[in-house]
Amino acid sequence: MGIQLSLKNTHFFDSYTMRSFLKALYRLLQILLTTLMGLLIIPVSMQVLSRYTGLIPRYIWTEEVARFCFMWIIMIGAMLAVRDDTHFDVDVLPTPKTRQREAIGRLVVHFFMLFVALIFVRYGYDFAKFGYAQHSELTGINMLSIHIAYPLAGFVWMIFLGEKAYDDFIIARGGNNDAR
Repeated sequence: MGIQLSLKNTHFFDSYTMRSFLKALYRLLQILLTTLMGLLIIPVSMQVLSRYTGLIPRYIWTEEVARFCFMWIIMIGAMLAVRDDTHFDVDVLPTPKTRQREAIGRLVVHFFMLFVALIFVRYGYDFAKFGYAQHSELTGINMLSIHIAYPLAGFVWMIFLGEKAYDDFIIARGGNNDAR
């Protein structure tokens, strides 16, 4: 009569819709990262030209726009790195000899990454509230537009880690999950 929960009956990360959503989110983040990298060139070029030539006046707002782009580039890059497994990694344990043990090792790593993601969500929320109460003196934009990157990154890390943990759990149980 009770509620029975088993991974066998739960296909949340295995569904075509969820995999499609994650691929679309990943692609959107790639597009945003590329766009921000292109936008970063404009204020930095203006700063260089104004400093070393007299072609344009010195604009103060270019520093703030460059900082905004840079912060978002870092956080979006970190989100993509979690999905791609291109983040910094340290090998402490010996290399596993089987696919199942390798998956178990990745599950341990994903657990610690999830812990960090939860810290980013929890304390990033307070940081975002702090940013909401502030406005930039130069451009007048609300600082939430920068501060929200931290809890958002933690949330996206949790989503991508859920997908990776699901795949690794299937492999650790002796299955074959090549859905990605």
